[in-house]
Amino acid sequence: MFFLGQSTSHVTAESTLDSAIDIKTVTEKKVNALQRFWNGINWDQIIATIIEKALYLIFLILLFVILNKIGKSIIDRTYGNYSKKQALSESRLKTLHTLIVNAFQYTLFFFFIYSLLTVLGVPVGSLLAGAGIAGVAIGLGAQGFMNDIITGFFIILEQQMDVGDYIRLTTLGIEGTVTAVGLRTTQMKALDGTVHFIPNRNITTISNLSRSNMQVLIDVRIMPDEGYDQIATIIDQVNQELKEKYSDVIQTGPTIFGMVDLGNGNFAIRTTMYVLNGNQASIREVFIAQYVKKLSAANFTIPNTPITLK
Repeated sequence: MFFLGQSTSHVTAESTLDSAIDIKTVTEKKVNALQRFWNGINWDQIIATIIEKALYLIFLILLFVILNKIGKSIIDRTYGNYSKKQALSESRLKTLHTLIVNAFQYTLFFFFIYSLLTVLGVPVGSLLAGAGIAGVAIGLGAQGFMNDIITGFFIILEQQMDVGDYIRLTTLGIEGTVTAVGLRTTQMKALDGTVHFIPNRNITTISNLSRSNMQVLIDVRIMPDEGYDQIATIIDQVNQELKEKYSDVIQTGPTIFGMVDLGNGNFAIRTTMYVLNGNQASIREVFIAQYVKKLSAANFTIPNTPITLK
């Protein structure tokens, strides 16, 4: 029993010693490999490469900073001269100026990143080839967005409408006052107060009712057998009174066109005039109210039966 225990202890000790020797050997090999790697590094070449890349980057940054300042200066000067020659609103000029500056800076930034990656040794060609597939997918998704931007740019550039204009979008069946014109959307406020946000790509036909004097037609229904001449005289008196009161709005007229047949035995006296754009509804309301007041005071009948079309 004694010899067996002694033999077992001796074997265990030898195994432990062998394990320690193996660990020491492996550790020495790793240290030697690390030393050989460290000693094999060409530090002079690395430092020279870092200095070279740093000088390239400094030159690149200075170059693009100078190009950015020169480009913005040229754009500012060009639009300064353009604003003096063209009668454009301040908001339109600011929008166009901001658009051109942003496009210039985005383009400059793209070339800066491309040059930066090239200096750092990044394979830009391979990255662009890989990004091309993703770019196609993104481009298809952003097609509508780009259509909005392009359409909005030409709407602003061609002065198709301004803030405050009363317009009608025939294809959409919407009309109202323009409250904002942007590169992506146009905002309109209808007569009932509804605010419409319209993507510019959906705008195909713009009927601008605020670029010239607008015609106003006012029909006053009458009973001809009560005396056409007397009724026409009262309407003419009202026209002359209101013409003086609203001389700053009324550009031409008002003129009595004459009697018109509305159908189904309904007759009216029509008055025509031209007013400044945007004042059609208010002027029509004022004239109709005064017509009804004066004719009623003179005991003339204002028919109120509905007109039926057959």
